[in-house]
Amino acid sequence: MAAEDYKPGLEGVPVAKSSISYVNGQEGILEYRGIPIDALARQSNFVETSYLLIWGKLPSAAELAEFENEICSHRRIKYRIKDMMKCFPETGHPMDALQASAAALGLFYSRRALTDPTYIWEAVTRLLAKIPTMAAAFQLMRKGNDPVLPRDDLGYAANFLYMLTEKEPDPLSARVLDVCLILHAEHTINASTFSAMVTASTLTDPYAVIASAVGTLAGPLHGGANEDVMLMLAEIGTIDQVRPYVEKCVAEKKKIVGFGHRVYKVKDPRAILLQELAVELFAKFGHDKYFDIAVELEKVVEEYYGQKGIYPNVDFYSGLVYRKLGIPDDLFTPVFAIARVAGWLAHWREQLDENRIFRPTQIYTGEHGLAYKSIDQR
Repeated sequence: MAAEDYKPGLEGVPVAKSSISYVNGQEGILEYRGIPIDALARQSNFVETSYLLIWGKLPSAAELAEFENEICSHRRIKYRIKDMMKCFPETGHPMDALQASAAALGLFYSRRALTDPTYIWEAVTRLLAKIPTMAAAFQLMRKGNDPVLPRDDLGYAANFLYMLTEKEPDPLSARVLDVCLILHAEHTINASTFSAMVTASTLTDPYAVIASAVGTLAGPLHGGANEDVMLMLAEIGTIDQVRPYVEKCVAEKKKIVGFGHRVYKVKDPRAILLQELAVELFAKFGHDKYFDIAVELEKVVEEYYGQKGIYPNVDFYSGLVYRKLGIPDDLFTPVFAIARVAGWLAHWREQLDENRIFRPTQIYTGEHGLAYKSIDQR
């Protein structure tokens, strides 16, 4: 392979064919199975959207009811997993706890029957059901409290908020989180999805697939950026400090967190919807000064970088929404993971359909034919 064929980060290199989602970065289009994200955010819910992504079609009323009931029945986690999580250091990051817990699920459901439709169905519903429970459980246990049992009468998003606080959430809060989950559920072959696909291509179990994807999502260049946005807004502090902050970043050629995307050259369509959700939340539950800073920051950044196609991405407004919902900052990325499980599972199933293990090549840049030196000569 010639050196000119090398593409750092595989940028622009197709690695699979997929019918799961579509992105047009020039026009700001995102579709799940051909349906625009805006339509799903306004008309669907997360469980239905997950069904669409994973099984390839919108469910009938009976199919959706069965899917919801199956997920609901698997929300609880085994006491041995809880005992394991109690041993995690309370200072550990929730994403590390979630990765370890997801991997542990494979110990309890280790039968690897990847051609059995029943096994596939059970793995999908278990992972969608248990990942939120484990994320909420660690949040409470690291504070020395027992985890809150899930409630079967609450919807997917409402139940997660309940498990965090043991208080039934306001309907608006539950709906806003549900929309957030839809927006984060899938986004073609990003880093964590590719990680899931590579792991899946070895024909290991789906719990290992999800654990590998969670570990990839945790990085600050991927899902972890939403935490950094809130730190940046706090650092800026006031609206009148926005322009000096941007000018300093420009002078130092420093990346501004929450802006820019490898695909989108316009404002991320998910950021547009998240900004609307933030306005809706603040109107009911009180304003957040950091939102004003964020809006001003978007304006100033556009002055400097708009011509380069650098606009807010999905991370920019999501933290503001999560914080208003009462979600701790270091739980932002686990919430992202809860949503993205749907997309990862969709790609897992698609990978199994025409599987071939990923085995890329490399361009060797080292030396050849060197003599071995004994230890007394080094």
